[in-house]
Parts: sequence; structure tokens; C-alpha cells
Amino acid sequence: MPTPNHQNRQTAQRKPSTKRKYTSPVRRKRPSFFVRLLQRLPGWAWWLGGALIVLAYVWVFYYFFVGPFGFRWRALYGDISYPDGYEIHGIDISHHQGKIEWEKLRNNGMIEKCPIRFIMIKATEGATQIDPLFKENFHQAREWGFTRGAYHFYSTHSTAAEQARHFIRNVKLEDGDLPPVLDVEHKPGGQTDEAFKESIQEWLRIVEEHYGVKPIIYTYYKFKMRYLSDPYFDDYPYWIAHYYVDKVEYTGRWKFWQHTDAGRLPGIRGYVDLDIYNGSYYDLRKMTIGARESIGEDAYQ
Repeated sequence: MPTPNHQNRQTAQRKPSTKRKYTSPVRRKRPSFFVRLLQRLPGWAWWLGGALIVLAYVWVFYYFFVGPFGFRWRALYGDISYPDGYEIHGIDISHHQGKIEWEKLRNNGMIEKCPIRFIMIKATEGATQIDPLFKENFHQAREWGFTRGAYHFYSTHSTAAEQARHFIRNVKLEDGDLPPVLDVEHKPGGQTDEAFKESIQEWLRIVEEHYGVKPIIYTYYKFKMRYLSDPYFDDYPYWIAHYYVDKVEYTGRWKFWQHTDAGRLPGIRGYVDLDIYNGSYYDLRKMTIGARESIGEDAYQ
């Protein structure tokens, strides 16, 4: 017979346990700092953000499809437009075009169904550099019947006199060649505007005295208006660089217009700059060295 103590032990064993079981609570992940910041933004900030996104979209659309880059993008893919009303076309080249197949260029190089009449060739840069293909390009251009010219790229790291003498030592212009060209696109950072103008005048003066003709000034029109707008420079023929526009915005007198850097021609691998002359072929020939004595100064105005 079981004793009371034994019964109590059995009852205790059958009694369900009341011991509390502890479990880990579910932890919510705290929002990131950026999310919390957005949650606290006022309503006007959301409107402002939306407006900025729309403006950014409009800017991107204009930049890639309407603006100057858009014109270049279309030009690179074959949708290049040519200035209306001009028949005298030319190109300017340097070692960047590589070795040119001159026979293909002469026989098949047409721009708007017009033959290439003139070629501007890079000769020198600064006080020491010579374009590695200048001599070959300069020789071949005349051999294949093009009116040729030579240009110097102005450097901000040497004096105008040094650069002028460097050009003269390496460029032997002949009768029938176009006047020498100064390509100036940058002003030395530590030089005042007035000192810069005097330097350019010095280059022009030295070169003009040597060749007996007024050099051509090449630059983009905003640079000319900013640094070379003095009447002194207006006496020199102007070659304007202004890409992907239907007409020249410069209101002064100009002789040449470099209107694109995305031209394609037989005999030249890659892209090449395309230019037009503001006049007839007869006018172009009047500009050449050796023609000045018979026509006077008017051809240079």
C-alpha cells in the first residue's frame, strides 16, 4: 500500500511544469540613415527633388541630342551637315590622320560633290616640336595638285620669338602656297591679356617680315573676341573654328571656316577636319604667296 509521501511524489510528477520558457523576441531591422532622412523630408523637398530630376533629364537630352555634343554625335554616325552657299572646300591635317593615301584623296575626295581645293598642314608646335609627317604631307599636297598651307600651333611654354624662328627654320613656303598660319587657342596662365596680345603681335610681325605676307590667324571665335579683338588683329586673314552650327556667329570678316572635326574622306583613316573658303577659287589663289604683288593689299582684307 503506497504511503502518503509516495502519493505526494507521484502527484508532483504528474503535475505539469509551470516553469516559464524564455524565447528571443523578433528584432526589427532599423532603417538606414538614408531612409530615415527621406522619411523626415518635408513635402516641398520632394517637389524640389522631382523638379531637379526633370531638369537633369532635359539637360541630358539637350546635351546628347540637340547641343554641340549632339551635333558631333550625329556627325560621327554619318549625319553631318555642310554649310550652304560655299563651293571651295578643304581640310587640315597632321600626324593624327596617319599616312594618307594621296591618290585616293585626289581622285575620290569630294565634299558635297565639290573637289578638295586646299589643305592646311601642321608644321610646328612651340619652340622645338615638328610634326613627324609634316615634310611628307607638305610635299605630297603640292605633288597632287592641292593648294597647300602650313600652320604653327602656339605653345604657352616658350616665347613668341622662339616659336616664330622655329617655324621659319622648318617651313619653306613657295609661290602658290597659302600664307603661314598661327593656330592660337590658349593663353599662358601667368600672362596678362595685354602681354599676351603683344606676344601674338610679335609672332605675326617676325613671320610676316620673313615671308612677305600677312599670316592667317586660326582660333575659335570666342577666343578671338576675348583676347584678339583689337583692330590690329583684324588686318590679318581670319580662319574661324566653329563646329556643328549652320552659320558662323562671328560678325567680323573671315576667310576660312573649320566647321567640323568629324569629316570622313577616301584615303584618310579616321576623322579629319573639314573647312570652307569664304570666296571663289580665284579669290583663294589670289591669297597665295607670289600673287600679292599683282593684286595689292585688297586680297588680304
